[in-house]
Amino acid sequence: MPTDLMKTLTYLSLHLAIGFGVAYALTGSVRVAGGIALIEPCINAVAFFFHEKAWRRADAMRIAVPARLRGNPGCPGAVALLCR
Repeated sequence: MPTDLMKTLTYLSLHLAIGFGVAYALTGSVRVAGGIALIEPCINAVAFFFHEKAWRRADAMRIAVPARLRGNPGCPGAVALLCR
């Protein structure tokens, strides 16, 4: 099995176990903890998709803005216009 796939599966297992453990500690219910442990990663995956889209848009905006308008060179990415 490729290393990347193995790392992904072990990280997923760790994530699910921690999510289940925290939810169980807070609720005392195996059913509720199991539901949370399964639903939370799915919601995170959707959030991550939109997070990546936002970062790509920010990078595109940064590249599209002429250097003279970017302000302080030490200012990060898309917020450069705000760092003057």
